[in-house]
Amino acid sequence: VQLQACGGGLVQPGGYLRLSCAASDRTFSSYNMGWFRQAPGKEREFVAAISRYTSTYYTDSVKGRFTISRVNAKNTVYLQMNSLKPEDTAVYYCAAGVRPYSVLGTTEADFGSWGQGTLVTVSS
Repeated sequence: VQLQACGGGLVQPGGYLRLSCAASDRTFSSYNMGWFRQAPGKEREFVAAISRYTSTYYTDSVKGRFTISRVNAKNTVYLQMNSLKPEDTAVYYCAAGVRPYSVLGTTEADFGSWGQGTLVTVSS
């Protein structure tokens, strides 16, 4: 699965952004999808994931602020980010499950295809 992420940018604290990730594979609906991020000097970390049945998981630091969703007809997964904080600054990566119909996970090992990353900077 080839993935193309976009939507990053510079936003003030308290602001919002919506990231999009378009997949090339027409079997998109059979894949779990996820978002990870990597802040400067830190390891990549899990942010959110959505199963093919639209069950969702979030890391604790973004619960109540971020929402992951998908539109299978558009082969696209979204990450709506509200109430952004400076600590949300990172390169955000979308990812597709390691194989179709796999169990939803929250580690990098659960995902087999990655987008190129889009930079989100939260700063005043």
